[in-house]
Amino acid sequence: MAIEKKFVEEGYKTALLDEYFLERLSRQGYGGMEINRTPLGTQITVYAERPGMVIGKAGKTIRRLTTDIIKNFNYENPQIDVQEVPKNELNALMMATRLANVLERGWYFRKAAHSTLRQVMDAGALGCEVILSGKLTGPRSRTEKVVEGYMKHAGKPAEDLVNKGFAIAKRKLGVIGVSVWIVPPDAVLPDAFEVLDSEETVISENEEKEEVEKKEDDETEVS
Repeated sequence: MAIEKKFVEEGYKTALLDEYFLERLSRQGYGGMEINRTPLGTQITVYAERPGMVIGKAGKTIRRLTTDIIKNFNYENPQIDVQEVPKNELNALMMATRLANVLERGWYFRKAAHSTLRQVMDAGALGCEVILSGKLTGPRSRTEKVVEGYMKHAGKPAEDLVNKGFAIAKRKLGVIGVSVWIVPPDAVLPDAFEVLDSEETVISENEEKEEVEKKEDDETEVS
């Protein structure tokens, strides 16, 4: 099998597994997953708002999930580890799912989008972008976007720094795609800089000058 085809198949299988968890663990507050392949099998880390419900009584639910993964996705010896999401408002998938739910309950799309944006920014995020696409108010599809703070859309910083989540809201007019992008508070921005105070700059220059003069005097004494 060509290496390109193998990567495509692995990515497709991962996307299907993510959709499976999103469907089965919606009530438990599913917040994404990570897959790591080890010599002993496949380590699957699931993030959820309520990890106790994912595990189930005496591990019943998680054993059923493991059986379904082996049967439907053909993973070798899957080991599921459940972790609690530290802060729900900074998890893009969970916020996108919440926004889709309130849209299905009849909230006006602009009010719902701004409310989600406000929750994310109040939680300390450096930036947030909410995109709604579909039949929002009439028979024609359109896209609405609200943004606040710092956001990257392309390049490696967009892949490494931005946490992205997507969900679908089903309404009478049709489905609405909900995308939430979040730059977390601990992200190290590639173009970040710090402006020093003028007094600090003068002090640092004087200290550097004194060190150079001291070094020259030591060299003169040695010679």
